[in-house]
Amino acid sequence: MGFKTTLYTTHQSMGGKLVDFGGWDMPLHYGSQIEEHNHVRQASGMFDVSHMTVVDVIGEDAKAYLQYLLANDVTKIESVPGKALYSGMLNPDGGVIDDLIVYNMNGWFRTVVNCGTREKDLAWMSKIAADFKVELKERTDLAMVAIQGPNAIALTKSIVSSDRSQLIDSLKIFQGLPEGEWFIARTGYTGEDGLEIMLPNEEVVDFWNALAAVGVPPCGLAARDTLRLEAGMNLYGHEMDDNVSPLAANMGWTIAWNPSDRNFIGRAAIESEKNAGPAFKLVGLILRERGVMRADQVVSVAGTEQKGIVTSGTFSPTLGYSIALARAPVSIGNQCHVDMRGKQVLVDVVAPTFVRNGKPLV
Repeated sequence: MGFKTTLYTTHQSMGGKLVDFGGWDMPLHYGSQIEEHNHVRQASGMFDVSHMTVVDVIGEDAKAYLQYLLANDVTKIESVPGKALYSGMLNPDGGVIDDLIVYNMNGWFRTVVNCGTREKDLAWMSKIAADFKVELKERTDLAMVAIQGPNAIALTKSIVSSDRSQLIDSLKIFQGLPEGEWFIARTGYTGEDGLEIMLPNEEVVDFWNALAAVGVPPCGLAARDTLRLEAGMNLYGHEMDDNVSPLAANMGWTIAWNPSDRNFIGRAAIESEKNAGPAFKLVGLILRERGVMRADQVVSVAGTEQKGIVTSGTFSPTLGYSIALARAPVSIGNQCHVDMRGKQVLVDVVAPTFVRNGKPLV
């Protein structure tokens, strides 16, 4: 038996198929993964993401600590209350320990890291914190619900207080602000507009049921994965891990190289890689004929003996054919071959984003 969120029995009562995910018992789907996926793309859907790890960084060295810990620079967000920043947390060799979001909380910061890497993340964060005047506080008292889709914000506003509704109206994309014991952010992992709301554990069941009552269906991990893959969003352990550079994971845009004298963990390694020219990059693949690309399939590129690898692959419910993300040699052109059960299948190479805000990009 794994860890359970406060919504565990609610998932059971709603017919959720529960599976292990990063040590947590979480719903894979509630009947139809494709229906849940399409609900989010076309209307709205809600996800229990309470398994994510929320860590508040408090203390006089909070900013300096995060400037050293993260490849991105929190000074980018310090002038805007609630502004969010996406960053990799690197090891000294330039590999990605985890990717995370950090929010500016006016004098302190809130971070959200992955559940599957919780123990190693907290150990690493605590080790680095020993050299700074900071306190790391894991917020196990908070649940988190993601409401995503074109109707998500309006439906959420219809069931919350007027103060919370007004706060939602004030939020810009990639911003989160507190309202009482709640924290409401205009963020997500689906490629659609929506909200991620942290609230006390004792309030989340009523909130979840209220959303269901106004027509927001529950969605599971399976739809969350196809949605994030269509949106070209990385998944830890697939597009990146401790041995993968952010430059090879389409995360170069998250590295704050300036100011040049800011020393962050992993800087020397990825700066050297950047100067030498990375050998691999993350690309999108599409296969319009029958068949579904899957993780770990080998990618071959004409003109080089270097092999790439499919990092995530699926059938795209929105597009109607298979899509994938792949770490491929930088020399890759507009097409490549993927080894699918011993057959070399020709596929098209595109930018690693397929759908955003319900619209195909390929």
